Formats: sequence, structure tokens, C-alpha cells
Amino acid sequence: MNERDRRVRRAAPPRVRLVDVAREAGLSKTTVSAALNGTGRLSAEVRAHARETARRMGYRPNATARLLRAGHARLIGFTAREYVEAPWSYLESPYLSELTHTTAQLALEHGYAMVLLPNCSPRDEWTDLPVDAVILADPEADDPLVDDFLAAGIPVFTDQRVEGRQGGYWVDIDYDAAMRSVLDHLAAQGARDIVLLTPQNDSQWAQRSLDSYLTWCGERDLTPRAVATERPGNAAVLKAADQILSEGPAPDALFALAEVSPPLMIDVARKHGLSVPDDILLVCCSEDPVAAHCAPPVTTLSMQPSVIAAAGMELLLDALESGNVEPAGRIVPTRLDVRPSSLRKPRE
Repeated sequence: MNERDRRVRRAAPPRVRLVDVAREAGLSKTTVSAALNGTGRLSAEVRAHARETARRMGYRPNATARLLRAGHARLIGFTAREYVEAPWSYLESPYLSELTHTTAQLALEHGYAMVLLPNCSPRDEWTDLPVDAVILADPEADDPLVDDFLAAGIPVFTDQRVEGRQGGYWVDIDYDAAMRSVLDHLAAQGARDIVLLTPQNDSQWAQRSLDSYLTWCGERDLTPRAVATERPGNAAVLKAADQILSEGPAPDALFALAEVSPPLMIDVARKHGLSVPDDILLVCCSEDPVAAHCAPPVTTLSMQPSVIAAAGMELLLDALESGNVEPAGRIVPTRLDVRPSSLRKPRE
């Protein structure tokens, strides 16, 4: 140990022990312990005195020892499993940011802390964490992490792909209904050439939404045009939009299923001399609140991440507190907010 480390160690205040609190309060160690844990037959005055003394002295129980005695860590792991080939900051996504925030808040309200891991963490990094449960947002097909945790008896909250598996809890949307709400709306506005900008991954969200789009086009004898984005983030989606608008006659509608900043999509259209909505209709799958304040305001399909988080955490917390490992899940609604970007102006 060098001199600097010795100075830091000397400067650190000694940890306040339970016996120190008992001595200061003039109570027994057993009485103080009961007061802080809410147990024992103590008067309100004694309990309040012990707790105030502990607070004033800066006493904190040894959380690690307490959790080890209880047999769990009260930690819930969280990660997004889209695009696992390379790292990306999923908290830059408005959808995943809201999902993460709401989940963390609900976990904390029930005495759990959430541990965030990168999207492409090696499997052995997870096995070293003493988590009580895990949340895997948009896992890939046959995701190995899902199998690893369920095999270890650790509850998993994810999408409908875990339906029926012991320890699996899922919340999902009706993908076909969500897609048809957008496509039917665009068709009602006269759109016949609707381009879908879709994520290039095998998540349930991407694959089932694409299937619904292809089916919808087939039912109407329309030629589908789906363009897959190479990576998550604005740059990849804008590149795909720029490509489709550069290749020939512009479509009469763009539906960005891949998450993108709505005002940037308007800028891409303008770059090609197109006006939204006069020349091209625009819908974005987005939770970005700026969509309502663009010029023009942009129609959005919301997956309602806060609703997904609330429903999923209710299932997961019930399992953690009751010990019930029977699988459970539910479907939650999406929301289409129609704004001027997808409304044809009436002809004069």
C-alpha cells in the first residue's frame, strides 16, 4: 500500500455499528435491532428513539449480510437484446429509455434495484451476477440468455416467445392489429405505395410486424416495399429512407417502423423536394414527444412502453414475492396518434 492509499484509509470514518447505536441510545442491542427491523413488542417512543439515534449517527445496516441471510439479492437484471452483434446505447432509444425508466421505478417501489448490462454482454457476465430475475427486451429468436436463465430457475420477463415455459413471464402487443391500424389509416388517405422501413433483426417485433405488412399488401394486391435498416439509431434509418427516395418515383407514404427522430424524417423528404403530407405521407413508430411539435406534427404509433413495463413488472413481482413459477402473460394495446403528417389536405 502506498502513502496515498494509507492517507485515504486513515481519513475514512469508522463504520457505525449496531452496538454503538445501542450504547448511545441507552438501549440493548436486541432492542435497537427490533426497533430498526419493525419487530418486537416495543413502545412507539422506544422505537422512535432508537431509529432517530441510528439516523443521527449515520448507522446503515449491512445490506449484503442481510440479503444473504434472506437468500436473495433483490436485484433485477435488464438489457435490450436487439442487434446483439455489436454494442449500442439502447438508452438513446425513446422507447427503451421509457421502458427502462418505468421498470426501474416500479422495481424500486417494491424494494428491488435494477442492474443494467450492455446489449452484447457475454453470457458468463450474467452468470456472475446475483440477480433474482431478468428482463430481456426484444430478445432474438432462440436467444441463449433466455434459455440460460430459465434453466437456472431465474424468472424471465420478456416477449411472447417464452409463453408456456416455466418461469417465463411475458407482455406483448397485437402486432397485426397495430400494423393494420397504421396501414388502414394510410390507405384511407389514398396511399397505394407504402414503404416500410423495418429493423434488420429477428426480434418478434420486427418479424411479426413485417409479416403483417406483407399480408396486408397481398390482400389488396399492392406491391410491398420493405427496406431493412442495417443498425439501430437515426443514421441507419435515415440512410434507408434516403436510399428509397433516391431510386425513382417516390412512394406516396413512408412508415418508419424502425425507431427514428420524426423531424429528421421530414428533413429527408424535404431534401428530395417532397412536402409532408402534400407529396408523401409519414408515420413513425416512436415515443419521442417532439413528434407532436414538428412542422407538420408527425403521426406516431406508440407501443406504450410504460404500459408494457407496468404489466410485466406486476407479473414478475408477483412471482418473486409468491414463489409461483407458473408461466403467465398478457397482451397490451398500442396507440395510434394521428397528426397532420399523414392526413391529405382536402382539395379546394
